[in-house]
Amino acid sequence: MIRFSILTISDKGSAGLREDIGGKTIEEMMRATGGLKVDYAIVPDERDIIAERLIVMCQNANLILTTGGTGCSPRDITPEATIDIIERQVPGIPEAMRAKSLEITSRAMLSRAVAGIRGQTLIINLPGSPKAVRECLAVILPVLEHAVAILTGTTGECAR
Repeated sequence: MIRFSILTISDKGSAGLREDIGGKTIEEMMRATGGLKVDYAIVPDERDIIAERLIVMCQNANLILTTGGTGCSPRDITPEATIDIIERQVPGIPEAMRAKSLEITSRAMLSRAVAGIRGQTLIINLPGSPKAVRECLAVILPVLEHAVAILTGTTGECAR
C-alpha cells in the first residue's frame, strides 16, 4: 500500500479564496488505487514554506504529490523548493507527463515539474489545473506502486 501525502501550493488556496480541486482529484485517484492518505496541506507559493512542509511530509509518506506552482509565473517556485530538499532526481516521471500532455496541448512544454527522492519518499510535482492533474497522474499511476516498492526496499526485483 502506498502511504501518500498531498501538498497543494496556492496563494489563493492557502488564503481560503480558492477551493482545492486539484488536491481532491489527487486524493480520489490515489484512493482508487488503494493508497492511504497520511497528510494533506495547502501552503502559499513561498519556497521556504514549501520545502519545510515537504521535509515534514517525508517522515510518514512514501509518496508526496504536489499540485500547483510548476508554471512560468514569477510566483511558481514549486520545482525549486522540491530540488532544494531532494537527494536524487527522477527525470523520467515529469518527462513522461510532459510527453503525454503535449498530445493534448502545446502549453505542456511550459511545465517545469520535477520528481525526486528524499530518503524513502518519492516526491512528484503535478500541475495546478485539476484537468491536468488527472491527465498527468493517469500517466504515472501504473508505475507508482513499483517505484515505491523499490524505494522502500519491499522488492528488489526490477526485471520482468
